[in-house]
Amino acid sequence: MYLSLMEVENLRCLHQAELEFHPASNLILGPNGAGKTSLLEAVYLLARGRSFRTRNTERLLAAGSSHLRVLGCLAESPAGTIGVGFSRDEGTEVRIDRRTPGSLAELSLAFPALILDPGIHRLVEEGPSLRRKWLDWGVFHVEQGFVELWSAFSLTLKQRNAALKIGHDPSPWDVELARLGEQLSVARRQALGQLEPHWRRAIDALLGIQVDLVYFQGWSQERSLAESLQHHRAADLERGTTGLGPHRFDVQLTVDRKSARDFLSRGQQKLLGAAMTLSMAGLVTEWTGRSPTLLVDDPAAELDAEKTGRLLAEVRRLQGQLIFTSLDLANASSVQPERLFHVEQGRVRRV
Repeated sequence: MYLSLMEVENLRCLHQAELEFHPASNLILGPNGAGKTSLLEAVYLLARGRSFRTRNTERLLAAGSSHLRVLGCLAESPAGTIGVGFSRDEGTEVRIDRRTPGSLAELSLAFPALILDPGIHRLVEEGPSLRRKWLDWGVFHVEQGFVELWSAFSLTLKQRNAALKIGHDPSPWDVELARLGEQLSVARRQALGQLEPHWRRAIDALLGIQVDLVYFQGWSQERSLAESLQHHRAADLERGTTGLGPHRFDVQLTVDRKSARDFLSRGQQKLLGAAMTLSMAGLVTEWTGRSPTLLVDDPAAELDAEKTGRLLAEVRRLQGQLIFTSLDLANASSVQPERLFHVEQGRVRRV
């Protein structure tokens, strides 16, 4: 499965663009500010229903436009076509094979894609939120029923928090929250264990040092979740929210039992974030038989030639579709792109 054709309308500087992608490697060249990253943003919009650069989809609208539209054709996929549109009046609209999906999660199933951008170091540098999304995206693809489990837990948590907010006893929700929460934690822990060989390979290739993934489930390992909820009930009532549980989980990155964030340079953090993404791509490929489309934005940014070469070599090892950007061909020649595009001032042409 791969993205064979994409049409873009009114997304940032791209008023009208059409690209026919190769199933292997595709390179988008152009100067800074020309629209290269916006093209990757359009692909990501098809895969997730949102941008990787902003939470506010309205910011993607081209100047003077009230709506945007991205349409993609998927080859070797039962989904056929996917489309994402946005307007100020009606918000976001999604179609998969001409039908409206029940949730944006269906986009990820229809068209799995991962992004490596210059901000990939934030997976290491920032708090647990991005690492939670990283792991859960993988668990969603390898653990059947995970989305339904996560949705049921989230609804129960919302009900418990609503009771806490008005000072009511939250215990009626504790049994179900604990049951669902323990299952969520097991699924995440199992997926992380399955990720291990892919992680070791990526880390050895990109960094050459040992970095460990340490799973924190969101509550003390000394107690069950039911016991923890009971033990912290008074504190939850005081705060008006549930302070412990699988919604607080993290995947901590350590080097010699020290936080990788404090131990590694910015360049090393970028390679570490890349290892997280590439190892997850490997796991999903192993379990689903479908390689995610990999989006790589300016791989040479903040990396010297030797580190860039290592990164591109590991990217090239993955056999799925690759769509990547570069300022010039010299920085990406080692990937040997099958198809080449040039973008300037929002206009795209095949070279």
